[in-house]
Amino acid sequence: MIHNFSKTNSILSTFLAEIRDVEIQGDPMRFRRNLERIAEVIVYELSKELPYVDRDVTTPLGQATIPVLESQPVLATILRAGLGMHQGMLNYFDRAESAFISAYRKHSSAEDFEIFVEYIAAPRIDNKILILSDPMLATGGSMVTVYKAIMQQGTPLKTYVVAAIATPDALDYCKKHLPPTTEYFIGAIDDELTAQSYIVPGLGDAGDLAYGVKC
Repeated sequence: MIHNFSKTNSILSTFLAEIRDVEIQGDPMRFRRNLERIAEVIVYELSKELPYVDRDVTTPLGQATIPVLESQPVLATILRAGLGMHQGMLNYFDRAESAFISAYRKHSSAEDFEIFVEYIAAPRIDNKILILSDPMLATGGSMVTVYKAIMQQGTPLKTYVVAAIATPDALDYCKKHLPPTTEYFIGAIDDELTAQSYIVPGLGDAGDLAYGVKC
């Protein structure tokens, strides 16, 4: 299932507009905060899909029965661009375990590249809910490669993919290579992908905008 947040009006649209705006992009702190806020809105909605159990809470005046999360998810983020969204998810799933994976494109030409994973720091994920986040899903290659790499830590009970912007090509690719029960929570879907695998209109390079241009 694909949840496309751009189909309905919400405050999320304002945050998406700001991360796309070339003038506002000049402020890296605001760019990072907007990625964080986008993740907060998305995972609030995602949290409605998770299992809950009733818990008795003692107040100064009595007792209340409140549904709480049955268990915390594992939040997996692709370095480095995903750090802003990861913080947004941690703001809500504040006791969740985290996984960090470095993935990068190694180009043989301007249009041809492979995805390499060099570093994984992750807990066991057997029978846990896994939330994978990356601001941009251009081809879906990085997301699928990272998912396969993190399977070294076990098989999750359920997988969710969170992104600010994605393309139909990326979502189709992910659906072919990730478990069929995977759900996708996407801020907006942009139809165009260039020959160099950049999203149009997109927003540019999320990692550079958040943390500075890399060499």
